[in-house]
Amino acid sequence: MKIIVCIKQVPDTADIKWTKNNTLQRKGMDSVINPFDEFALETALQIKDELKNVSIRVISMGPKQAENSLKEALALGCDEASIICDKKFAAADTIATSKTIATAIKKNFSDFDLIICGQFATDGDTAQTGPMLAENLNLPQITYVRKIISIIDNEITAEKETDYGIETLKVKLPALICIQKGDYNIRSAKIGGYIYAQQKEISQIDFESLEINEDSIGLKGSPTYVSKAFRPQTEHNVQFISVEDMVQILKGGQE
Repeated sequence: MKIIVCIKQVPDTADIKWTKNNTLQRKGMDSVINPFDEFALETALQIKDELKNVSIRVISMGPKQAENSLKEALALGCDEASIICDKKFAAADTIATSKTIATAIKKNFSDFDLIICGQFATDGDTAQTGPMLAENLNLPQITYVRKIISIIDNEITAEKETDYGIETLKVKLPALICIQKGDYNIRSAKIGGYIYAQQKEISQIDFESLEINEDSIGLKGSPTYVSKAFRPQTEHNVQFISVEDMVQILKGGQE
């Protein structure tokens, strides 16, 4: 079984900067693996623990520094890693991003069985890229997945969280699922994993190799326009009351 996990390196929320186009400045920023993608990785690794002949390829689209997150994924137990990296991919919205990743998968890793994505990215919170990736690849999909129940006879069964409770859904593979934060612990990498990650080569996917229309990717291919970006200002109106005064207030309420 071949699994692809799509991860995103997101900025540390305490160090956000913006470009002149009101898109996030990612280059040179302190970044981490998107928290929901950590659960996507853990889900794939649990499948690998339970089933035989499972290989995991982790993919990230972003600047060169995203290789740090890919190395971390390799250290955790993923087998292969690829970065989709080119200046022409920069400033992409979810439409352009999903199209670029889908093209990369079609041209390089089309023999997959399952794609796992995090449900949200903390730097955008749209929950759009995973579902649109499934549409671009013409795949059945299950979103808001809490956990995988089973993978039997080329069919995956999963629990999906909805506004009305939990649904159990079943789809044929190949398929794509988007993972919510789970109620399980995420594993930590071991020394052997870090050694493997440092020795493992990360394959590079650039604009020229994809043979994709430049007008459909990056900023040019992004119909979403951010007109303004700012940090919300919070105001606190706090009044401290002593225990004695609180007692008097409560007594007054009773009277």
